[in-house]
Amino acid sequence: MKDYNKALFYIAGNRRGWIFTPSDMMGNFTRREADDNIKYLLKKGKIRKIGRGLYDYPKYSELLQQNLSPNMDQAANAIARKFNWRIEVSGETALNMLGLSTQVPGRYVFICDGPDRSYDILGTSLEFKKSVLKDIGFKYKESSLIVQSLKSLGKNNIDNNTVNLIRNKINPKMYAKILKDTKNTKNWIYEYIKLICREDE
Repeated sequence: MKDYNKALFYIAGNRRGWIFTPSDMMGNFTRREADDNIKYLLKKGKIRKIGRGLYDYPKYSELLQQNLSPNMDQAANAIARKFNWRIEVSGETALNMLGLSTQVPGRYVFICDGPDRSYDILGTSLEFKKSVLKDIGFKYKESSLIVQSLKSLGKNNIDNNTVNLIRNKINPKMYAKILKDTKNTKNWIYEYIKLICREDE
């Protein structure tokens, strides 16, 4: 007997907005059970298909009276889990996520140690670009966002305003962790990270 309630309980336990693939359910169900549960929950409107082999437990806006758009960072991480890739956000996408670009992104790009691939996520392009391993492997998302955004801007295009804009986007509790996580980056990047994560205020 198929336990749809168990499947929904597991998905809901990851909170609204969680994005997953059938592989994420394999620790609790067989592949056939996972597929059957997903098919049933889709039919009941409990979950939503957002891309090829990709689903979410959507967040709902009472104000807009509709489901919100999928979180692209969550989507990227769900795909990375499926294929056992390591990923980092690209510079272009990091700038958008930190609010340093005024452009509304029509695509989100992540670098990875897997092959180049692209996905359509409800009309938004999610792309993976193969990169050398030295660009991959930060422990914290914030570290990746900062490093990739600084690299994208370039050493000569960063000023105090840029440093403060990034600083204001980061939880102060993360400063020490980011400094430790990024200590092996290029010298000029790390000097800016020390300014961003300074604890003198």
